[in-house]
Amino acid sequence: MSSTAPQARYKTPLIPSLFKTIRSGYTPDLFSRDLSAGITVGIVAIPLALAFAIASGLTPERGLYTSIVAGFFMAFFSGSRVPVSGPTGAFVVIIYSIVSRQGYEGLVLTTLMAGILLVIFGFLRLGALVKYIPYPVTTGFTTGIALLIFSSQIKDFFGLPLVDTPPEFFDKWGAYAQNAMDFSPSTLGVAAFTLLVILIVRRKIPKLPAPVVAVFLSTLLVWLFSLPTDTIGSRFSTLPTGFPDFALPQGVTFERIRELFPDALTIALLAGIESLLACVVADSMTGDRHNSNMELISQGIGNVASVFFGGFAATGAIARTATNVRAGAHSSISAIVHSLFLVVVVMWLLPLTEYIPLAALAAVLVMVAYDMSDLRTVRHIFQGPKSDWSVMILTFALTVIFDLTVAVYTGVMLASLLFMRRMSEL
Repeated sequence: MSSTAPQARYKTPLIPSLFKTIRSGYTPDLFSRDLSAGITVGIVAIPLALAFAIASGLTPERGLYTSIVAGFFMAFFSGSRVPVSGPTGAFVVIIYSIVSRQGYEGLVLTTLMAGILLVIFGFLRLGALVKYIPYPVTTGFTTGIALLIFSSQIKDFFGLPLVDTPPEFFDKWGAYAQNAMDFSPSTLGVAAFTLLVILIVRRKIPKLPAPVVAVFLSTLLVWLFSLPTDTIGSRFSTLPTGFPDFALPQGVTFERIRELFPDALTIALLAGIESLLACVVADSMTGDRHNSNMELISQGIGNVASVFFGGFAATGAIARTATNVRAGAHSSISAIVHSLFLVVVVMWLLPLTEYIPLAALAAVLVMVAYDMSDLRTVRHIFQGPKSDWSVMILTFALTVIFDLTVAVYTGVMLASLLFMRRMSEL
């Protein structure tokens, strides 16, 4: 029995969960549930997609393009029943680094390679191996990313008069310190108000999407009282309405592929880890079981499709997936509805987003950073073996001080060596 179980898991067919759902019987009542959940998640995705795009050094509409295209294809081919994919905080740091070094075209090529790698990982049945990356490693670089996201939002949170913010962590905080007394009281007030609304809604009315309520009220506040603070429209001027045309990557050379491959591998690993974590969360809430290899393939297809339509790297979004389940979703059709809802926003409602204050989006990302840090898990690891928390601290330090790519590779290598040492001792 035990000898055949691994073989059976290995031969699990690569069939998208959506196909299984339709084959098992899909009724109008189930569609009604998916429609309602999809619209709910679509509303939640708007401020997050805008915020993640801006934090990544891109224009806001690219976050919506990513949620639409990647979200659609990842849902259609997903190995999980109720996933929601799109831009996430895990990619902000590395995308910002790639854009600052290589521009958007470099990001397109990097994401394309990452998508191809994810498809290969799925067909090679490596989904189970991705899940075994040690928790100290994932916690270390996730907490490091959270700190970097928090650091990147200080300028817009306080309204500091910085034209170009230094990319390095310590230089960035040095610039903040030099300009600390020049903060904007109105901008800080809007950011603090947004943060307060998020906390109150989470505590008192948890069924409502806190970021959406907070951003809406902050936007209304700025508009009613004409507060002097930067908005999406004042920084990025008029956003383009309509959907972007299909476009192939430009400037593809062997030298550039070799230069960007480490970043592509990092994005592929992060996408695999985050998407499978989202699947695990969904399984725990629904009692279902996902197909990890099919999920990796769907992530690869979604990332490849995303860059053909003006998007960037995406993966399974844990918070949006949990929202989807709580909203009553039955299948991945809800995530497809979420993408179609965002198409409506891009085609006809995008000019309304120009009134959103950047301080409000900064406050949303500060909360995202806090949620990503997962301090409870950090405390738990500190209570465990010295080798675990040593790996976590090293991965965290490498992420913040040097580079996320270096941190992931070093953390995985050290954790593997420690695992081999424990096995030899046993």
